[in-house]
Amino acid sequence: MKRTWLKRNWLWSVFLAAMVISPARAQQQGLTLEDCLRFALAAPSTVQSAERDQSIAAERQTVARAGLLPRLAINSTYAYNSPNANAPNPFSFVALNGVREYLAVADVSWSMDLSGRLRAGLARERAGSDIAAADLAIARRDIRRAVTLAYYDLLLARRIVQLEQGSLDEARQFEHNVRARQAQGDASRADALKASAQRSQFEQRFAQAQLDAKLANQILASFWTVDVDTDLPVVDVLDSTPALPAEIVGGDTQQAAAALAQRPELSRIDALGRTFIADRKIARAGLKPDASLVFQYGLDANQVRSDQLGYAAFVNVNVPVFDWFRSRSGAREANYRQEQTRIQRASTERALTREYRAARSRVMSWHERISMAQNESDAARENLRLVRLLYENGEGAALDVVISQADATQAGRSHYSALAEYQRAIADFELAAGR
Repeated sequence: MKRTWLKRNWLWSVFLAAMVISPARAQQQGLTLEDCLRFALAAPSTVQSAERDQSIAAERQTVARAGLLPRLAINSTYAYNSPNANAPNPFSFVALNGVREYLAVADVSWSMDLSGRLRAGLARERAGSDIAAADLAIARRDIRRAVTLAYYDLLLARRIVQLEQGSLDEARQFEHNVRARQAQGDASRADALKASAQRSQFEQRFAQAQLDAKLANQILASFWTVDVDTDLPVVDVLDSTPALPAEIVGGDTQQAAAALAQRPELSRIDALGRTFIADRKIARAGLKPDASLVFQYGLDANQVRSDQLGYAAFVNVNVPVFDWFRSRSGAREANYRQEQTRIQRASTERALTREYRAARSRVMSWHERISMAQNESDAARENLRLVRLLYENGEGAALDVVISQADATQAGRSHYSALAEYQRAIADFELAAGR
């Protein structure tokens, strides 16, 4: 026994140590998207709340199922009835069977559920369990999507910080060169002012980019920790552009219907409709007769003797006579609610189909725009290089350099944004496809 206890505690110690060391090791090696998803799903969130709701629904289903089973009870009673004042043998209260009465009876009762009320209640709790399962799937999916978007937002924000830092360094170098040429008489004061204004502009943009990156870091970290100011060592995978999903490459004639069938929103609506069907059966049960059976065996006598044992059986039949107004109204209400679920399902199907088509179109569009943005960025950087050469050779204006610098920075932003938006579009498509 002691060895088993030590083994169990040793296994728990290893498990807890792994849970503590795993995040620290992930922090050292860099956080991937899967690491962030794992931490977010393990932290207290709506997912844990939905899991508790699912457990509650399972227990309610067990309670409803127990109503269909026989119930066993053991009743044990000792009663003393004072003797009559005129004669010692007769007892005072007629309702009792003697001066002393001993009761020890095993009682088995069973509701025969002729009306179907208990079976309908069980069906309702089963539908409630399906609703809880759909809510859990939706909660997990929403957390995964939110973490995924926050992850790529942080990568994009840090890329923009690097881009703005490089542009600011180039702007400062250009201002230094212009002032040096101004001191030699090769540049005008207007050129120096333009270079200074450009440097100030990039300083502001760099400060804003740093703020955006800090806020993006806080948003991602808040999914699993309160230490949101510590920089997360996320792995930069922005350049590793994933291929188009197979559903997009192969067309969407059959995939849209398959994706629609996997959406938990529709499963939840269907389960909600089943609860109203059960409510209608429960309401109609008030119009039907019901019966219960009780069987007793044991002792109910004035003496504790084995020859006093016996049994009794009771059948109770309840036939409703004038309660059909409430039952009819309850059944009609359930019918109206079920009709509402059919309307809601039809409108939800249209909305989800549009969401799937839109997500598919966004993935295709951003996949095509990545190469366009790359070409734009390369062309803008090359144009900036040529404009600087012209200015240094005295054949171009400082304004052209300033404009080209801003265009190159904006083109770089567009390129990084295209990479991030494609990753976000992939995440949205996975959601729309029911995964």
